[in-house]
Order: sequence, then structure tokens, then C-alpha cells
Amino acid sequence: MATQVIVLNGGSSSGKSAIVRCLQRVLPHPWISFGVDDLIDRLPPALLGSPAGLSFGPHGEVDVGGDFLAVQHAWLVGIAAMADAGARIILDEVFLGGGASQERLGGYLADVEVLWAGVRCPPAVAAAREIARGDRVIGMAAAQAETVHEGVRYDVEVDTGRTESLDCARAIAAHVR
Repeated sequence: MATQVIVLNGGSSSGKSAIVRCLQRVLPHPWISFGVDDLIDRLPPALLGSPAGLSFGPHGEVDVGGDFLAVQHAWLVGIAAMADAGARIILDEVFLGGGASQERLGGYLADVEVLWAGVRCPPAVAAAREIARGDRVIGMAAAQAETVHEGVRYDVEVDTGRTESLDCARAIAAHVR
């Protein structure tokens, strides 16, 4: 079976978005990209900063409420339906629950071939990128750098602290069937 979905998991500011852009250039067929940031950017204002929605603590903590989970469920059902219909998808994710998040996402994607890619980045490097970006809660990158990988099984892992995005993309692309 051919790879239908590539899931990139890594903490905030780990370099996933840059790898996605590179993957879209190096892979031989068209791939559509979606990311958790796309979902967050499209949430109604009432769900941001709300205990029922999505809120961010002063040190980069992320709290997820039931209303956000309901919206995320619909989002993931839609992504799975596109993959089932033949779209090739690159999904930029942050597994706040580590292995449990992977298992949950795997349930949505059970009918398609998934390539699981870990995007690692040393906490200090991710924190420096976070500051340079200026659009993130300070502390989120360092807090997520290791925890998002706990209990997650990968087909391939890359380290953006030591390897350029294009080379990371090529390493991931080499595992696509």
C-alpha cells in the first residue's frame, strides 16, 4: 500500500512547517498540508482562552477543553475522509499526550497507510526560534520539545537542531512508499 498520510510530530518551533514546505517540493506527487496551527487559527474567538476550548498558560502550558476536542474530532474525520478519497496529506501535529495522541490519531487514519515522522529539536534551539518568531507563548517550545515524543513510535526521526529542513524532508521522503 502506498503512503497516503505523513504525520510530522514535534513541539512548537521545532521546524515542522519548514519541513512540510520542503516535502511538498521533493515528493513526486502533489501533497496537501494541514497543521494543528491551521485548526487553531480557524477557531471561533470564544474557544480561545476558554477552559472549554484552548488556553495557554504563562509558561507555555496548553490546556484543551471538551469543545476544542469536539471541533478537533470533526477536523480529523475530514482529514481522514480526504485521505480515504485519495488525497495525499502531510499533517503537522503536536502530540500533547505523546503516545496516547498518536493512538487517537491512528484511529482516524486506520484505513490508510501512514508514515509517522518525529521532528526533534533541542529545547534551547526551539526556545531561541520561539523568541525570534515573536508569535508564540514563551516557554511552549521548551516545554514541548521532549514531552510530545514520549511513548510515540516513529518510522523515521529527524533533528532540526543538527540538520537543515531540506535534508530532513529528504530523509522523510526516502521512507514514503
